[in-house]
Amino acid sequence: MSLLTIRNLSVEFTTGSGRFRAVDSVDVDVRAGEILAIVGESGSGKSVSMLATMGLLPWTATVTADEMSFDGRDLRAMSGPERRRLIGADLSMIFQEPMSSLNPCFTVGFQIKEALRKHTDLDRKQRHARCIELFEMVGIPSPEKRLSAFPHQLSGGMNQRVMIAMAISCRPRLLIADEPTTALDVTIQAQILDLLTGLQRDTGMGLILITHDMGVVAETAERVAVQYAGQKVEEQPVADLFRAPHHPYTAALLAALPERATEKRLPTIPGVVPGQHDRPEGCLFSPRCKFADETCRIVPPPVQPRPLGLARCHYPLEVPGGVVPAKVEGASA
Repeated sequence: MSLLTIRNLSVEFTTGSGRFRAVDSVDVDVRAGEILAIVGESGSGKSVSMLATMGLLPWTATVTADEMSFDGRDLRAMSGPERRRLIGADLSMIFQEPMSSLNPCFTVGFQIKEALRKHTDLDRKQRHARCIELFEMVGIPSPEKRLSAFPHQLSGGMNQRVMIAMAISCRPRLLIADEPTTALDVTIQAQILDLLTGLQRDTGMGLILITHDMGVVAETAERVAVQYAGQKVEEQPVADLFRAPHHPYTAALLAALPERATEKRLPTIPGVVPGQHDRPEGCLFSPRCKFADETCRIVPPPVQPRPLGLARCHYPLEVPGGVVPAKVEGASA
């Protein structure tokens, strides 16, 4: 049974110039003890889809889904108090921007202890000891001293580690890590990833890792979902995805990895992710895709069967023998 199940999630924002769909019909499944990586360029809806799951989007966002459940409980039907008991305890998130997520008016120690006070039965002395333990786990030196520091007194990397400590403080069953190592140097990145994967192994915690780093994906994830312009365009086990990507966007991302480069210049993907006013009528990737034809430009593509990685594409790549690609009725062969 999936720990988190999301079906047909869409998120639209109301702006001064109309409505913009940031997430478009996305499905997510995460089992207990599984590591799912979500990858894609900035603007692909990775963070927004997870913030919608957490119930942390502003009032300008309209969230719709056929199903959004955590451990069999309907997140859409939860009352405010029920959601507050869940978020931060069983379901937690490491945010991408620590300086905008931590409260500048309180010490970092107070903020972690507040989470422990709300979600655990620890007394004051035990909460203090747990904070020190967490700071040591994430590699913060002089933890006793750092507990009394305000966010502005710490570096960006140090604040990122504080956010990680806060997210894992209550031993969540599912942790969403949104670019958890962005502000950290390479040595600390490896340490934090080892910490997160170790917790996942030891506790059976589910882990959703949002990242741009395909090297991190290759080393840590079991399954990869690729998003583009708000849509999930492919999903495969990590080894299968690196060996045989089925969507041209996934193939282009992998081709841009330095270790895969065969020319002196790294391959790039021309153009940019479409925004509110330049979304194509057909396949959203068609303006940047070297394989696109007129069908791609005017007809929304089908979702291919699982042997083709659920690729959202008219002409999937690397089609195994005996697998027949799905076609949209009326589209060219």
